[in-house]
Amino acid sequence: MEGSSKMSSPKGKKDDLYHVIHKVPSGDSPYVRAKHAQLVEKDPETAIVLFWKAINAGDRVDSALKDMAVVMKQLDRTGEAIEAVKSFRGLCSKQAQDSLDNVLIDLYKKCGKIEEQIDLLKRKLRLIYQGAAFNGRPTKTARSHGKKFQVSVTQETSRLLGNLGWAYMQKGNFMMAEVVYRKAQMIDPDSNKACNLGLCLIKQGRYEDARLVLEDVLESRLPGSDESRSRKRADELLMELRSMHPLPESFDQLGLDDDFVKGLEQLMNEWGPVRSKRLPIFEEISQFRDQVAC
Repeated sequence: MEGSSKMSSPKGKKDDLYHVIHKVPSGDSPYVRAKHAQLVEKDPETAIVLFWKAINAGDRVDSALKDMAVVMKQLDRTGEAIEAVKSFRGLCSKQAQDSLDNVLIDLYKKCGKIEEQIDLLKRKLRLIYQGAAFNGRPTKTARSHGKKFQVSVTQETSRLLGNLGWAYMQKGNFMMAEVVYRKAQMIDPDSNKACNLGLCLIKQGRYEDARLVLEDVLESRLPGSDESRSRKRADELLMELRSMHPLPESFDQLGLDDDFVKGLEQLMNEWGPVRSKRLPIFEEISQFRDQVAC
């Protein structure tokens, strides 16, 4: 028995090394064959067929649906991927719903479905406010490029707000984008969101405010300010500012109705913590929930 164990050991180690190198699971199920087609054979069409087989067979449905949507996105079959996720996510576990939401957000962004993206981001923010995100815990384990890392509720909230701000920018609603980016910066500031905030202010003709925000990046006052990409973008936006002549900062000139302006002003004034037993981060966005819910 001992000799048999020694003889099988090299083959076992070789198989394990193969799965590690190619990042594919072991076995011969539809899902395993789909991952092999995706990652080893580089055959996305065959991978999609096998992912469908895995979903229909109940084989690692959480991963099969998510991975299939990612492959479809790579093949520009985004609309098909959206319908697949929406139709079959009911077969997936509760724990998989958050990652499926993130896949949907990326798919909506890819095909320009801005309204759907905004609605989904608002729903995820409401879950955070209600304490339903992360199963009530302050952190969750996330995965990117095969590596696991911890994400806090604070970081997730800021990330979602940043995505929401970008979606509003794509709609040309720079005032709402500004509000959202400012909330994101209050929670977990970084240089990338600062540049986006600066662009929002430029689009509104508020050049001095934009200059101050962008200088925070160039003077390394924000996390990520040392990244060359952020510094380059801040430099480019400041150069754009220098070529402009400041305009009067009048809401009337921006064509906004009085009720909307008042609502935004009230939102800014009411932002702040309230007394409750929820985690502090839920309080930081408590006054924001009605706005994102509308």
